[in-house]
Amino acid sequence: MGRKGKMLERQIESDYLNEVMTLKIYQPESFSPLYKYHICIMQDGNDYYQLGRIATFSDQLHDDAEIENTVFVGIHYKDRQDRLKKYHPSGEQYEAYTKFLVREVVPLLDDFLPTYHMGGTRALMGDSLAGTLALTIAIRYPNTFGKVIMQSPLVDDVVLDLVKQAENLHGLDIYHTIGTAETNVETTLNPDVDFLTPNRRLKDLIEQKGTTYYYKEIPEGIHTWKYWQKDMVQALKAIFHN
Repeated sequence: MGRKGKMLERQIESDYLNEVMTLKIYQPESFSPLYKYHICIMQDGNDYYQLGRIATFSDQLHDDAEIENTVFVGIHYKDRQDRLKKYHPSGEQYEAYTKFLVREVVPLLDDFLPTYHMGGTRALMGDSLAGTLALTIAIRYPNTFGKVIMQSPLVDDVVLDLVKQAENLHGLDIYHTIGTAETNVETTLNPDVDFLTPNRRLKDLIEQKGTTYYYKEIPEGIHTWKYWQKDMVQALKAIFHN
């Protein structure tokens, strides 16, 4: 069965990254300039479309009127090292990538899509290190991105310190999952990382901030798209519920 919606591509010659970045934009079948739309910006964009089945779930949830009118936007990376440089708060291109999202991507989307021009109607979504990026940028720019979906984010002392110091989390809507078997994950820098324990610490910190927060531990879940895909519908309904 083919997709019901429409996939568009837009390119940005980023002044901050000094490279051409491609946005893959999925509009629902009922898309019309007469309506306004929420925006969900996904890092690891190709993975969300191919492995996360975002377009299929968008079709299903819009057909059933279970989410608000939402346009999904995927941005992908070149390779694992490129991803690390751009997504991790300590990465050498993290600041440039943040400015790319805030000052280039958002204005472009607001210019050619009928959006609300409000942070509360924009979400950042990501898995693993892309989830880390979603949370940290929303903490810094809550008026630009008011919603976060993070699936098994990488959490280290840098991330925990950012959350501890944050004074504006109460305005965010956050959906956060971690698998209970994510205790020895291979990452770009380390072959054996415990994701579960620091994610539980992150949960405790966020709960102290008074934000709208959905936390879920996936029984026996490991660090793969098999589990992230299975949780996708619940994540989207929690953040974009109609």
